[in-house]
Amino acid sequence: MMNHSAGEEFIDRVVNDFESEHEGVEVRVTVQEWGGIGEKVTEALLTGEGPDVIEVGNTQVAQYVDVGGVRDLTNQVVDLEGDDWVPGLAEPGRVYGHQYGIPFYAANRVVIYRTDLFEEAGITEPPADREEWLEATRLLDEPSGQQGIYLPGQNWYVLAGFVWDEGGELALESGGQWRGALDTPEAARAMEFYADLHELGDGPRDADEANPPHEEVFASGRVAQIISTPGSARTILEANPALEGKIGFFPVPGPDADTPGAVFTGGSNLIITEASEHGRLAYDFVKTLTGDHWQTELARSMSLVPNRTTLADAVSEDPGTAAMTEGARNGRATPQSPRWGMVEADNPIKTYQSAVLGGADPAVAGREASERITEMLSGLGTDGIG
Repeated sequence: MMNHSAGEEFIDRVVNDFESEHEGVEVRVTVQEWGGIGEKVTEALLTGEGPDVIEVGNTQVAQYVDVGGVRDLTNQVVDLEGDDWVPGLAEPGRVYGHQYGIPFYAANRVVIYRTDLFEEAGITEPPADREEWLEATRLLDEPSGQQGIYLPGQNWYVLAGFVWDEGGELALESGGQWRGALDTPEAARAMEFYADLHELGDGPRDADEANPPHEEVFASGRVAQIISTPGSARTILEANPALEGKIGFFPVPGPDADTPGAVFTGGSNLIITEASEHGRLAYDFVKTLTGDHWQTELARSMSLVPNRTTLADAVSEDPGTAAMTEGARNGRATPQSPRWGMVEADNPIKTYQSAVLGGADPAVAGREASERITEMLSGLGTDGIG
């Protein structure tokens, strides 16, 4: 299990419950750091000397399946109530049509907003769709010294959601080959909407949400909105306790009011190793962790999205988590290429965003970004050598 994930106290409770129901069974849990975990998991899969069950990032499943040694759990999907899984966890756990990763928990971005600034602008309820969102943000941007939204130019996770809303993709696979897909009308429309939002604040063109931390920007001035996970509210209040009681949340609006905007879903899946000598027990443990009781406990105790849409009521009393869970209905994950990590490490999407915001032709910038993504997903370096 991963550090700062489900929490050791929660895992201890699950283990005690599991051991009490399986006489003579001992569950040994090791907690790992995210940094460098890819190499450790890869070695465990290659040597067959790893754990029975491993918690992995939902976007990592494809790369581990590519290594080999991950058990195919397709036949267990019905037993695990897979029809109700959150899409942004279920889809990346499914590789080449087979289910290897079992959804554990999720988190995604929402709009965090200043309720007092909304009231001052005469906005009585959160916007229901994109057009209402733009209209409200323009009103919020009108007072002198105030930003309708702080959206830095390189928040590529946010752009990804807009691309998906338009029916586009970041990359496409055909015949086992991946290519970038930012050179499309859908991506251009998504970037146009991103630029419209970006213009209603003072976000830097050439930086992402961490530089400077957008929570600090929100806390330090009259900023009406940021797009982040609900946990950012704690950071904001630590920086500016005067905002207590003045922070609200709503799902990222979509093109129409019936469906929330598409959002990148982060979180964890559980995999079982093929080398496990305790396959039945490993499966029982995964089923326990992902069942109704412990999913409800996890969602409430850690303010996370449970793995099934049918458990949304478990977090209905927490405004931030409720907004996040509503948004998760339209959650997505990054392309399932085992090399997608290379794209995130030296991100051409960010370059594309800054270029367009700086006045570049979206078609030209999109073509350049797509070519670079294609190179990366093909395993080619910047010099064209694999």
